[in-house]
Amino acid sequence: MGPHWTAEQRTRRAAAVRRWKPWESATGPVTDAGRAVSAGNAAVHGMASTRWRVELRELHALLRATVRDGRDTESFGP
Repeated sequence: MGPHWTAEQRTRRAAAVRRWKPWESATGPVTDAGRAVSAGNAAVHGMASTRWRVELRELHALLRATVRDGRDTESFGP
């Protein structure tokens, strides 16, 4: 959710964006090959981030249990 702007703030921001014209300097893939790679990024990284969150939750649960049980946490890190 974005900031809660007043109507006046939104109007000023819209005018500023129209002056800046950020779309004129937007970058992105310009070749067909680059566009193909970019199109697949969401699928690859979206799945990876989902797996990462699951593994991170499992790790946090393990560490919480370890600290709660008073076990040595030195064995978990380098």
